[in-house]
Formats: sequence, structure tokens, C-alpha cells
Amino acid sequence: MKRILTAAVLATSAGMAQAATEKAIVAGGCFWCVEADFESVDGVKSVVSGYTGGTTDNPTYKQVGRGGTGHYEAVEITFDNAKISYAKILEMFLRSVDPLDAGGQFCDRGEVYRTAIFPLDDRQNATAVTEKAKAEQELGKPIVTPILAAKTFYLAEDYHQDYYKGSNLVLTRGGPKKQSEAYKFYREGCGRDARVKEVWGDAAPFAH
Repeated sequence: MKRILTAAVLATSAGMAQAATEKAIVAGGCFWCVEADFESVDGVKSVVSGYTGGTTDNPTYKQVGRGGTGHYEAVEITFDNAKISYAKILEMFLRSVDPLDAGGQFCDRGEVYRTAIFPLDDRQNATAVTEKAKAEQELGKPIVTPILAAKTFYLAEDYHQDYYKGSNLVLTRGGPKKQSEAYKFYREGCGRDARVKEVWGDAAPFAH
């Protein structure tokens, strides 16, 4: 006997599929690094770099970098919540940054490079509060990473997306390098992984 799928069943199935996709927005210093970290996580569908938290509409990288826009460098993580939870995303995020530093991250200083969590609804906000408290208990120190009301997330320019695996030739302090090599040169020189390991030890999920 053939099974007939009614419109109601199809709608329910579509709703369940849609519900499995969720977004998280976090700021963790250089968005190239946060993007590179989370694109390696099982259950994460995509990560894009952008700007959020400020007051300037459609900001550019230069505007944000000059300061005064209020924006953070941030990423929008799209994930399958049947494979990885929002709580796990935040657990990993907090242990991939220095949440004790209110002035920026690693060698990148200033408001644009501060850490923050931007919950998209009340449930995410409650989860963020819980995960921040767990991280504070683990470190035994107050975490300065704020939980902020979500604002519009603006995509960064195309050349920032997937910067860590790009093949374009760029000029660095170490001379001309392929983009992917320049990224590694920057990450190591900025001391990101060294500081994260210093703060979190074996709990750091991405430190190389």
C-alpha cells in the first residue's frame, strides 16, 4: 500500500528540517580566526565574517577599523542543532578566546576586537548565561565577555570570507606570501593559540 503524504505531513517535515538549522553570532577578535576555527567543527554548515553590535549601517572594514562605529568583528555560525547544540558552540567559543581581556584579543587591540556573545532569542540568552557561568567557574576568574542584545549582522567584504584558505598573493611583514600562508604567519605572530593554551590548557578546542 502506497503511503500518501498529506500537505500537513509535508509541512511538519519541512518545519522539522528548518528547525534543525540554527545560527549563532559571536565576536572573538580577528574574524578570520574564528571563522577558520568553527568551519572545522562537525555539525557546522557555514561560517561567515561580518560586523555587528554598532550603530553604522552597512559598515566597511575601513570604517570599523577606524573606530567610532561601535561594531565588533564577528562571525555568524550556521549549524545543525541535531548534530551540535548552541550550548556546545558557546562552550567551544569561550575556550577559543581570552575572555579575561576587555581591551581586544591578543595582538589586536581596540573595541572592534573585543569578545562578545549576541544571542538571537531568549533561549539562546539563557544558554549564554549558563555557559558563561560554567566558564567562570572553570577558570575561577570573572569573564569579561559580555552577552549583548543582537543587532543587524552585516557581511564583511568578499576578500575577508575564507581568508585563511585563500590563494591570492598578499604583502606581509614577512614579505609576499600566499593568503593561506599569510594567515598562518599572522595567527602565530599574534600569539592567539599560545595565549588560549595559557588560559585554558587542554580545554582549548582549536589551539594548535
